[in-house]
Amino acid sequence: MNLKSKHQISTTFSLASLTDIIFLLLIFFMLTSSFVTPSAVPVDLPSTKVSKSLITKQVEITITKELEYYINEQQVTLEEIETKLKAKLEETENPKVLLNIDKTVAVEYLVKVASVANKLGAKMAIATEAETVED
Repeated sequence: MNLKSKHQISTTFSLASLTDIIFLLLIFFMLTSSFVTPSAVPVDLPSTKVSKSLITKQVEITITKELEYYINEQQVTLEEIETKLKAKLEETENPKVLLNIDKTVAVEYLVKVASVANKLGAKMAIATEAETVED
């Protein structure tokens, strides 16, 4: 008497769909990494060993080494920052601020601007340049 099963279980696994998903993810990360662009106002950013994060900036605040303040490339004074920033943040539903601060600027000025953005309820990120690793 022959008792073989009519349905045989296949032990092979196809990786074709997995490679498609990996290539799609690679393309996605390559495209989204170009969303964070350097500021048009020239500042010498501090360096870090961490690579660029994927940040979608909505409002950009820049402080140059001459202590000039810019909101989205528009020059403002320190006293005007709160009112101008509040107006910019009210235009968006999920406020995010990218701080471009020259590495020679004292931390005191970073804290002043960051406290204003924090008071207005914005999420903040500090822009940095990636450090080149030499062997």
